[in-house]
Amino acid sequence: MLNKTPEIIIGIDPGYGRCGFGVIIESTIGEYDSLIHGVFTTRKDQLHAKRLSEIAQDFRAIVKQYKPTVLVIEELFFAKSTTTALKVAEVRGVIMMLADELDLRVVEVKPNEVKITITGYGKADKKQVEAMVKTIFKLKAIPKPDDAADALAIAWTGAVKQRFTN
Repeated sequence: MLNKTPEIIIGIDPGYGRCGFGVIIESTIGEYDSLIHGVFTTRKDQLHAKRLSEIAQDFRAIVKQYKPTVLVIEELFFAKSTTTALKVAEVRGVIMMLADELDLRVVEVKPNEVKITITGYGKADKKQVEAMVKTIFKLKAIPKPDDAADALAIAWTGAVKQRFTN
């Protein structure tokens, strides 16, 4: 039997006020543990370019510390605000550019794909997703804010997706 290095995956729930992140590691076949989760935050009174720069710095620091090999990032779905969608798309662009620069394999997942993978139901609400994240990672509490829970769900969805596409 070969000794395989456990895979470390970072999940990103893109946003410019709060950008959720979750880093998971393969513990046993099919199971993952949460190493860290949280949000990169930026202030509303800053220029958008400064906010993007801060998110980039925070992302680099997490990658440097935890050394993931895979980035799982959520694709955008916005029906309401074009302005918000564009700013979040810019965050995605910065993160994906850094992933390339840092030699991370990128896996993109759709919001309903995350819900289906985590809960089995494509129209699950936030509370259902959060409860399953708590269960899957055997956490004592639901990660807060919800962007952190979403990032863990995104990371886990990417891990499952890779298992079936590799």
